Amino acid sequence: MRLLLQQRPDGREAPRFVQLMLEADLLGGWALIRESGQIGGRSQLRREQYMDHASALAALEQARDQQLKRGFQLMFAQGADAPK
Repeated sequence: MRLLLQQRPDGREAPRFVQLMLEADLLGGWALIRESGQIGGRSQLRREQYMDHASALAALEQARDQQLKRGFQLMFAQGADAPK
C-alpha cells in the first residue's frame, strides 16, 4: 500500500511531499516506510517495524491523519486496502 501526500505550492519554493508505504517483510512482520522532502530535492527515509498488519495499518492511518492536519493533501493512493 502506498499513499502520496503533498502541500500546495506557494510560489516561492518547491512543494513538500510525504510518501507512506506499507511492506511485508520476510519474517511475517510489516514495515511502515516514510519518505519526506521537497519535490525535486533531497528527501529523508525512515522505516518502522510492526509485528502485525493491523498495527502497521493503524500507524499508517495515524501518520496520514497527522499530515492532513498539517495542510498536506492526499494526491495518490495505491493498494487493495488503501484507506480513504
